[in-house]
Amino acid sequence: MKITRWVIWFSPVGVLFLICAKFIESDNLDVFLRLGIYFGTVLGGILFHGFVVLPLIYYCLTRKNPYILVRHMGQAIATAFGTSSSSATIPVTLQCLEENHGVDPRISRFMIPIGATINMDGTALYEAVAVIFIAQLRNVPMSFVDILAISLTATAASIGAASIPQAGLVTMVMVLDVVGLPAEDVSIIVAVDWLLDRFRTVINVIGDSFGVGIVGNYSKKFLKQLDSQQFNDSNVELHERL
Repeated sequence: MKITRWVIWFSPVGVLFLICAKFIESDNLDVFLRLGIYFGTVLGGILFHGFVVLPLIYYCLTRKNPYILVRHMGQAIATAFGTSSSSATIPVTLQCLEENHGVDPRISRFMIPIGATINMDGTALYEAVAVIFIAQLRNVPMSFVDILAISLTATAASIGAASIPQAGLVTMVMVLDVVGLPAEDVSIIVAVDWLLDRFRTVINVIGDSFGVGIVGNYSKKFLKQLDSQQFNDSNVELHERL
């Protein structure tokens, strides 16, 4: 724990020097402007995916208002933003889905732990944009095949990413290798990654919740039949005992 505290206290200093080194290496001073455009692109893409694309998919499959589910997940969204960890948000996510939205616990408690581990749609989007941004900074031309390879690799890498803060930086090295970019270029985006990580964790949690809502909607009839069958079986067993 002492070593962990040392790392936490000294990491801002190390990140500062890494970023300064990258700025000094660059021949122009528009890196700040490009970093701001990168931040806006990632944030805009993440928010569009989480509050437009996912709700649209939810509405098309369930014919229900998706923003009611988002409103019910308010506490989980706030926890995800504060902790930057899908795993740390699991108890709050379960509580919101079961108590606020009325999802059957048999569905939510099976899907949410799996979703918190492998469903990283926000991380996948962020990694793809980050690698393309680094390639543009280095003036590396990108073909359609390269962009497709980056997208597929980012999706696969996000599945293996741990649901802890800033785990996407580790898996991004795999994506950089696909297009032949140096792994140390990750330090360029570290300056804004701590904030983007919070937003993409929120989208990861929202994506998990929409998935649970869709499966819950389609499984409602089956679960009622299962409960009715179990109730009848228990009555028959009780009658036989009497």
